[in-house]
Amino acid sequence: MTALHTPTDHQPVGLDQPLPHRKTLREWLIPLSERSTFRAFVLLVLDYALFFALITGTIALESVWLKVLCALAAGFVIGRLFIIGHDACHQSLTPHRELNKVLGRIAFLPSLTPYSLWDTGHNVVHHGYTNLKGVDFVWTPLTATEFEALSPMQRLLERAYRSGWAPGLYYMIEIWWKREFFPNKTHMPTRRPIFFKDSLLASLFAAFWIATIAAAAVYTGQSVWLSLLLGFAVPFFFWNSMIGFVVYVHHTHVKVSWHDNKAAWTKAAPFVSTTVHLTFPFNIGALMHHIMEHTAHHVDMSIPLYRLKQAQSKLEEMLPGRIIVQPFSWKWYFETAKNCKMYDFTRECWTDFKGNMTSPVRGNLPPAAQA
Repeated sequence: MTALHTPTDHQPVGLDQPLPHRKTLREWLIPLSERSTFRAFVLLVLDYALFFALITGTIALESVWLKVLCALAAGFVIGRLFIIGHDACHQSLTPHRELNKVLGRIAFLPSLTPYSLWDTGHNVVHHGYTNLKGVDFVWTPLTATEFEALSPMQRLLERAYRSGWAPGLYYMIEIWWKREFFPNKTHMPTRRPIFFKDSLLASLFAAFWIATIAAAAVYTGQSVWLSLLLGFAVPFFFWNSMIGFVVYVHHTHVKVSWHDNKAAWTKAAPFVSTTVHLTFPFNIGALMHHIMEHTAHHVDMSIPLYRLKQAQSKLEEMLPGRIIVQPFSWKWYFETAKNCKMYDFTRECWTDFKGNMTSPVRGNLPPAAQA
């Protein structure tokens, strides 16, 4: 019988050995779960300062190209602020539960994300049932039958979403608009007063943001519409494109499976097998607050963003060959978009829109990809 691995073993778990229980994996990461209130405030203040400075630049700078650069950079910083709010929502930002709720709502404001609705959709649904068809709704692939049942406009949208060119369109419509911003009963059957309050808070921030940009444009004698485009619309759409891209590459890969059977999904250890660690050159991952060290986050959501890199390294050291580590390139990204159009749950593989198999059948994958 194979001996159980404990945190004191300090021995990597080979592919010929069973994957340790998730509790054991988390015990390996306990030293990295310490949270710092001071560090949380520093990160939040720094990113908010960058955000306000860049939005100001879209008004104050004379060069249109510099305004555009500020608008794009502001969208990226909205993403950074969102990641801070994401940590707060997981209670991994500071040791204080109520403070996390306050800081999370503040960090989520520039992305116009209602905190409680994100908490429900992300923490409860996505993390609780990652890549389980019928429950997890983030980038869920359609089957050939489902695709054929769509209206012509819906099929056109699905093709656009899965093209690789429109992650922002997908996130803004399918996630933010339908499920986060005053969602209807179809997409959020549970009705709680806090959902409405958080959606209202995001709306008030949007109104303040738009009114401030418009007033500044009038005061400085600039085009109000151009100022709103660069000071509000471009940053907001860039943010949607950024988060749409991030959540896509986190769980979409020819080696990543989806499941429509809960028993099979549970057996597949989805906290490891359904996540991708995407690596970038020039330490770009650090600019995104290490959100790409995603396996560690799914194994233990209490790890703060500033310790995810160490946690990911620990897991890859202890579970050699089991974690999908993918160096990023645009060639890989668009090949993934080409190959991962729909999912065949009978053959357990990805297909194109014609139903042609584009990934190995899961049973024929090497052990490293099946883990």
